Amino acid sequence: MTREILIAPSILAADFARLGEEIAAIDAAGADWIHCDVMDGHFVPNISFGADVIKAIRPVTKKVFGVHLMIAPVDPYLEAFAKAGADVITIHAEAGPHLDRSLQAIRALGKKAGVSLCPATPESAIEYVLDRLDLVLVMTVNPGFGGQSFLESQLEKIARIRGMIGERPIRLEVDGGVTRDNAAAVAAAGADTLVAGSAVFRGGNSADYAVNIAAIRVAAETGRVRKPQDNSAPPMRAGEGVRIR
Repeated sequence: MTREILIAPSILAADFARLGEEIAAIDAAGADWIHCDVMDGHFVPNISFGADVIKAIRPVTKKVFGVHLMIAPVDPYLEAFAKAGADVITIHAEAGPHLDRSLQAIRALGKKAGVSLCPATPESAIEYVLDRLDLVLVMTVNPGFGGQSFLESQLEKIARIRGMIGERPIRLEVDGGVTRDNAAAVAAAGADTLVAGSAVFRGGNSADYAVNIAAIRVAAETGRVRKPQDNSAPPMRAGEGVRIR
């Protein structure tokens, strides 16, 4: 199933002193989704923000809020994030003992359910929950901090997960070090939803953000055109796509 490319700026890279303005700016700049990285200082070595912040910024835009929970335990907090305004709630396969139960809980709250995989986690971790999923998120950095470099080792994992998904209506998202220079390789491997933080928020205003989002989107669309028809063919390496300066 071919799905349109979506660009989801991560507000982790925004200016927190004017977070509402930053969200309005990326909305106007062409963001498809708003990506909210929630970190607890336990599951990952950083603390970001919680449900109250998401509730406060929810009225700023009507765009989809993808809330990526990098927290453990996660189950006690699902309802709070659902009530705060999350549209898609993504949890980590590594963060709890009963992934299937957690996904059922998310859907019972009326939200779309996603699973994220850290770089060292194999795609086999989601094999038996695929039919509970609306989204798979492949981390292309080790979670915890923005501004890290993209891990090319994850391109083959993305391609394998694309094959696992098949015709299921599941989005394949990539988060970590995504830029205009590697977006083509990411899309060629099979991703259709690209999270970008630093690469979007360069420049500091909506006009700059629009240029950055458009550059990532064009590169990704170019990579999709070049995508090998045979799944046995290796995906493009990062940097082989178009470069828009």
